[in-house]
Amino acid sequence: MKKIEYIYSKGEHRWAAVTHDPERPNYLIDTNEYLIINRNEALLTDPGGIEIFPSVFSAISTEFDPKKIRALFASHQDPDIISSLSLWLDISPGIKCYISWLWETFVPHFGGNNTTFLSIPDEGMPIQLGDLTLQAVPAHYMHSSGNFNLYDPQAKILFSGDVGAALLPHGQEYLFVEDFDKHVRFMEGFHRRWFGANDAKLDWCERVSKMNIDMLCPQHGAIFQGPDVARFINWLADLKVGLQAKK
Repeated sequence: MKKIEYIYSKGEHRWAAVTHDPERPNYLIDTNEYLIINRNEALLTDPGGIEIFPSVFSAISTEFDPKKIRALFASHQDPDIISSLSLWLDISPGIKCYISWLWETFVPHFGGNNTTFLSIPDEGMPIQLGDLTLQAVPAHYMHSSGNFNLYDPQAKILFSGDVGAALLPHGQEYLFVEDFDKHVRFMEGFHRRWFGANDAKLDWCERVSKMNIDMLCPQHGAIFQGPDVARFINWLADLKVGLQAKK
């Protein structure tokens, strides 16, 4: 089963990371889900695929009532991001799903209808979780053509989706990046192949470099914190991706 660990806590405002299932079969990519709690309600980022729903649900249930999750945030349309949607709707029929307008007619193939989805425009938008204001941050072509990160200015945490993803060896997972130079080997190939647009990459790097970020939390791999946040942004800015990586 996955485990849940708090990575930020201040009063009734908390972030919990749902990570690393040691019983996960090798044919499934590992994923991180993040539960943002504000008072008595929560938002879950990239809730994952159908296959891992029981593990995610069980882990969350140890700390928080899943029926109090008011919304899901889907960074993009991939099955490892949001194919569990129909199962979450079984638990909470009124749950909402924030996603790029580009995918609002694609993702319903996983479940939901026109009352389920809250479309995010290309420029992003504020997202309310009670009295907490989160911000959907554009990350288009990183790697999806309609892609968003989610920023919490109070916690100074950026949920970065596939940006910063690392494919850690099975059984060797860790929550936080401890040695950036050694960690690079687990993320370099992923970013070179899956990120197709160098201009989009540089646009993202410039945007987030101006933000106050204490933790950068990807959907795969480990969390960057402190100086490693800027170190990652600079590394990515210098990395040749997509077609340029083949030159």
